[in-house]
Amino acid sequence: MSIILFLIVLVASFVIVTIGAVAFQITGLNFSLAKFQALSCFSGTGFTTRESELITSHPQRRRIASVLIVLGNAGLVTMIASVASALNAQEAIWATIISESWLPLTIPPAAIPWINASFLILIFYFVYRLFTNVKFLNKLTAVLRKRIVKRNMFNPVSIEELVVITGGYGVARFEVTEKSRILNKSLADSDLRKNDITVLAIIRQDKTIPNPSAGTTLLLGDELVSFGNLENIRNETSEFT
Repeated sequence: MSIILFLIVLVASFVIVTIGAVAFQITGLNFSLAKFQALSCFSGTGFTTRESELITSHPQRRRIASVLIVLGNAGLVTMIASVASALNAQEAIWATIISESWLPLTIPPAAIPWINASFLILIFYFVYRLFTNVKFLNKLTAVLRKRIVKRNMFNPVSIEELVVITGGYGVARFEVTEKSRILNKSLADSDLRKNDITVLAIIRQDKTIPNPSAGTTLLLGDELVSFGNLENIRNETSEFT
């Protein structure tokens, strides 16, 4: 029973971290950073002050992080209990799975904890390899993202935060959409500077326009690499979508 519980908790942990990563990605983080932050919240480790600004300054991300932290603590306690139960079992784990007739040799009691520990490590290895397989992970994240967006659990945003410096300021990239209030306006008329947002470059199809002039017109599909107050950039972006 302990081995089944361990397997369930282990698989559930990987799935929960993946769901958290997809949820963070939907709110605007790139996937590699989203995956790291989800794992950090779930495990309670590696959550640095600099990167925590991306989470604590964003309401939706704070909610995701809170759920991951609670589930991570519960999962850790359950996994420790299941591992302890397995190691203290009176017989080898695999002996409870296969028929007794398959065991021609008597197992010394002192060797049972080591056999069980090796069996748990083997299970962890195979589950880890499964959830780090690129093809499997891509398919899983695609399915999870589709379901999360369909259920409107989080509001997707067209903004990717790239660098956080201090005091809520940083570099971000967002797209000009059909609903953007700045569509077909010049940078001067967009009032982005009044909102403490400076456009560093415009990515237009395969062309990059560095340090665009105030008269540059913003077209549909333009990606604006900007520096400024991240909260203001999020507010601007939320109005675009």
